[in-house]
Amino acid sequence: MDMMNTWLAPLRDYPWAVTSLLLLVLLLAALLADWVARRVLVRAATGLAQASAMQWDDALLARGVLDRLAHVLPALVIYAGIVLIPGLDEGLETVVRNVAAAYIVLTVAHAISALLNGINDLYLLRDPVRAQARPIKGYLQVVKIVLFIASAILIVAILIERSPLLLFSGLGAMTAVLMLVFKDTILSLVASVQLSSNDMVRVGDWIEMPQLGADGDVIDIALHTVKVQNWDKTITTIPTYRLINESFRNWRGMSDAGGRRIMRALLLDQGSVRFLSDAERDDLRRIALIDGYLDKKRSELEAWNRTLLAEGKDPVNSRRVTNIGTFRAYVEAYLRAHPRIHQQMTLLVRQLAPGAEGLPLQIYCFTTTTDWAAYESIQADIFDHLLAILPRFGLRVFQSPSGADVSAALHQLGERRQSGEAG
Repeated sequence: MDMMNTWLAPLRDYPWAVTSLLLLVLLLAALLADWVARRVLVRAATGLAQASAMQWDDALLARGVLDRLAHVLPALVIYAGIVLIPGLDEGLETVVRNVAAAYIVLTVAHAISALLNGINDLYLLRDPVRAQARPIKGYLQVVKIVLFIASAILIVAILIERSPLLLFSGLGAMTAVLMLVFKDTILSLVASVQLSSNDMVRVGDWIEMPQLGADGDVIDIALHTVKVQNWDKTITTIPTYRLINESFRNWRGMSDAGGRRIMRALLLDQGSVRFLSDAERDDLRRIALIDGYLDKKRSELEAWNRTLLAEGKDPVNSRRVTNIGTFRAYVEAYLRAHPRIHQQMTLLVRQLAPGAEGLPLQIYCFTTTTDWAAYESIQADIFDHLLAILPRFGLRVFQSPSGADVSAALHQLGERRQSGEAG
């Protein structure tokens, strides 16, 4: 201090010059502290973290925790050094100290927020499976909200030079207002707890929520929102509480089961349903999948019909093999022999109620894969084959008449009329 007084002795007649010079020195000291913190201390800590085999320090560095804390040192220099400058207005000195203290509080709050992000990264890194099933991002965001509310109260208390306890006590009277302002946050927090505790949604799940236009994979679960990447690569953002208040479909069960359902019907023309003749039945025996069925059916029907005739019943009551029953047996045998159809899951070939669009023959089974592209390929191959082999059984697919059908019918009618007139 004596050395400084000796050095400043020539300027004593100019107090404003002394004050300005010391302010410049304080500013340079703050810049020097900032340089030392960022260029020396942070770099040294970064080198130690990179050389360490532990993961937690790498996560903290990646989120910039030390970079934010480095800004505290120059603020501390200004906070402590401003009182040493002579000739400075007391009010200005108080303002500078308060602003520096408020900046320190804000910087520390940002550093803690980055620390929480690093904790989430570390949680995801150590156990990705559990992190998807039990994400903690929503809870950390609640902690951040509390952190920044407390920081805001402290900053205001510092700037107005009042005890923060007075501001905290005033929050009781503002409870109703806070409930209104943070209504969505409270709803989202409750929803996040319910979603996590009941294991309703995980990152990576395929969910479907048509009322909000969501149909795709969950890519992020936060406190307020759940992000879904739809199959067209668009992003749908769903408020978290809507997943509790409204219904949605989660396809995780299908993925976990290892099989994806095929449920599609062939619409058959009812006018093509008929009994098979003996020649047709013998011809169909050449198909290996149903030769055993035809032999069994033949024995069963012959025994039935012999009993019927022995009782003196009219032969019109005798039973015969139908083409649709034989085709249904063929489809089931075909699916039983298919290597890409899951044999331990439900497998049905059944008739549904006939209607104006024909007789639906529904195929209900599961593939051995849940991959979308492979599933569609398997399903298409199955129906390609069934549509191609359908005429072999004397059956036709029902479809509404098209313009080509009407033109062909009119053309045939015209030819018949011409041939009649020529006759």
